[in-house]
Amino acid sequence: MNKLMPEISDGMVKGDNAYNEAVTLLNDKNYKESMNKAVSAENNYNKSLSKLHILKDNFTSDVNSVHKEYVNDTISELELKLLAVDKLKQAIDYLEAQYNYTGSNYGFEANDYMDQAVQYRDARDSLVKNNPNLFKDNFII
Repeated sequence: MNKLMPEISDGMVKGDNAYNEAVTLLNDKNYKESMNKAVSAENNYNKSLSKLHILKDNFTSDVNSVHKEYVNDTISELELKLLAVDKLKQAIDYLEAQYNYTGSNYGFEANDYMDQAVQYRDARDSLVKNNPNLFKDNFII
């Protein structure tokens, strides 16, 4: 379990960075690079999600409920971030085609999904804070 967590964390960090860069590039009307960064975010999130599902599928009976909750919260967070990326990519397409109203609406939806994802990140942080003895540095995302 601890072996996969650094890879999962790395993918999430890279995904978050690429997502934020995509938004910045979109605001600068650099649609092509924005789409490239959005795709990069999507790829990184998908890699982390895939590894989390492998981890979850291989849970043994000795895995405690706190770790299970942590992994489930991380999966939910990533699923929301992937929905946000999808909406961001749609926003990019519409804004590039100068359908500003529709593109902006997709952008707002992307923001909403990211806001929901933050709630799961906060739940994970709370689990770590309330159970410090259960989390080693290489387990935390």
